[in-house]
Amino acid sequence: MVETTEKAPEGEPSKLVVRSLRQDAWRELRAKPLFWVSAFIIAVFVLMAVAPGLFTNTDPREAVLSEFSKAPDGENWFGRDRQGYDIYSRCIYGARASILVGLLATIGTAALGSVLGLIAGYAGGAVDGIISRVSEIFFALPLILGAIIILYTLRGDDDGYFWIIGQVVVVLVVLGWPGIFRLMRSSVLQIKPNDYVQAARALGASPTRISFKHILPNAVGPVIVVTTINLGAYISAEAALSFLGIGLRPPTVSWGVMISDATQSMRSAPWTLWFPAAFLSIAVLGFIMLGDVVRDAFDPKSRAR
Repeated sequence: MVETTEKAPEGEPSKLVVRSLRQDAWRELRAKPLFWVSAFIIAVFVLMAVAPGLFTNTDPREAVLSEFSKAPDGENWFGRDRQGYDIYSRCIYGARASILVGLLATIGTAALGSVLGLIAGYAGGAVDGIISRVSEIFFALPLILGAIIILYTLRGDDDGYFWIIGQVVVVLVVLGWPGIFRLMRSSVLQIKPNDYVQAARALGASPTRISFKHILPNAVGPVIVVTTINLGAYISAEAALSFLGIGLRPPTVSWGVMISDATQSMRSAPWTLWFPAAFLSIAVLGFIMLGDVVRDAFDPKSRAR
């Protein structure tokens, strides 16, 4: 808990208000303009992913071959690519696959890494040693290189939409959980010796209750910060894998797939690369900015008492 003294009106005694770290962090976030800017950017892209029909009525898979590589104009705001697809509608619909992969991969790594970190940090001994050694094996594998090898091995000719997305998500989770695990484990090791944890143990609370009731709520702050930043990183990772032809593939529409297709005509029709790259960059920037303000809000040293 965080104790904060609030100023009372003149002539009245000051009030001592007790707030949790999360309440204090939310109060700090609301006062930062950067938080609202990043939240607005993220909200727009999430709305694109959930309801793309609000932004365009054009089918992203409707090809007009007679207008291939058409420059932007009043009818096609972003122009058309070399296959005659409307780039604007594909940028809108591409948000769904890109953000879905990033969101699922982030949730998966946060859940797996947090649970294993909590178990290893609280149990200690042989359990901690085994999980830590396993995490070091996966941590030593570069994310993109490891994903290329695994996805190339699993790749099939008739993979469906959800199967392809599921493969990318699972690979990112398998290769990404060690970072969250190490962060959660170190937080648990710092919190475990605290008096309230020892008091709960002395009162006969079960290890499960102590872990999830007393340790986890106080150890999850750093994980929230890193997870927010990781979401942008996983969206970029999906784009990189799709660009290399290993991640999402046509007919799936994503920003990475669009950037990959644009490399074949970016000299004659550079707009085919500009717009999906801009959408990708702005989305990643929004999540990184949100991660920065969340980090500052959860860091007690950066806030005046």
